[in-house]
Amino acid sequence: MNGTIRKLTLAGGMAVSMLFPVHSVLAAKTLTWAGCGISKSAFMSEMAEAYRKKTGVEIDFKGGGATKGIRQVAAGEVTIGGTCRHLIESPETFTTVREERRVQLTPVGWDALAVIVHKDNPVDSVTLDQLRDMYLGRITNWKELGGNDAPLELYVRKGKISGVGRTLRELVFNDYDIDFVARHVVDSTGPMERAIPQNPHGVGTTGVSSARKLSGKVKILKLNGKEPSYDNIKKGDYLLYRPLYMVTHMQNSDPEVKKFVDFVLGREGKQVMRSVGTVPYEDAIHLWLTYLEQQNRALAKMHARANTTAATPTKVR
Repeated sequence: MNGTIRKLTLAGGMAVSMLFPVHSVLAAKTLTWAGCGISKSAFMSEMAEAYRKKTGVEIDFKGGGATKGIRQVAAGEVTIGGTCRHLIESPETFTTVREERRVQLTPVGWDALAVIVHKDNPVDSVTLDQLRDMYLGRITNWKELGGNDAPLELYVRKGKISGVGRTLRELVFNDYDIDFVARHVVDSTGPMERAIPQNPHGVGTTGVSSARKLSGKVKILKLNGKEPSYDNIKKGDYLLYRPLYMVTHMQNSDPEVKKFVDFVLGREGKQVMRSVGTVPYEDAIHLWLTYLEQQNRALAKMHARANTTAATPTKVR
């Protein structure tokens, strides 16, 4: 039996050695995690349980969203983060914004953006162009997509730096600053995922791993005729794929953090991901270059806009 030998002194001064299981020694160790609910749905809940069973180390979930998953690690408030977006760059300086420095992102899996509607909505598929028009307010009725004559009620996240909101702007519009035209603006993905099953006219975008857990309550639309299945994401046939990252501090000195990241990236961690329908990063590493090209196009547009603004002379009155 694997274990640790510890010496105990009994009454009367007799010393004895006893074998304690390794788990009992490590059980007191806890890692804290903050991040997006999509990362938690995609793999973290099951990964934490598998790691606890193997090592006795607990993962204490703090929630918070993709941005907090980065910034709370940077601030030293949690030991590990999870995010579904990359670090934000300043358009003026081409450097990471102050709140997100001092962290390292490690890609560990592949997720995808999924468009969800009410389960009884007759529309099954949209094109990428139609999706753009929905978010720009050019398509406002379901009959324009072959559905019922009813208003299209779009749900979007508040702000532009959430995991879903930023990635949607990146992959669909190549523009991080574009404004969406929506009927409903929500603080997080959770309220949207609760609202659409109750709204026959509702539509919104979330992570596919999160959308799958709403099976029977919503319909996931195909994009250009392709559903966001495991195989379609892995092959890149479904266009809106994106990496999921583990976040660690650049100056991390806790060996347990590295051990956990190594576990996620290793054989056992990959098997956990596959078992819950998430593609491990290395299983589809060929997607990275295409994703990086899309990201760079969005960054180039952001920097070009900033340079144009800076070059515009101020009128003197």
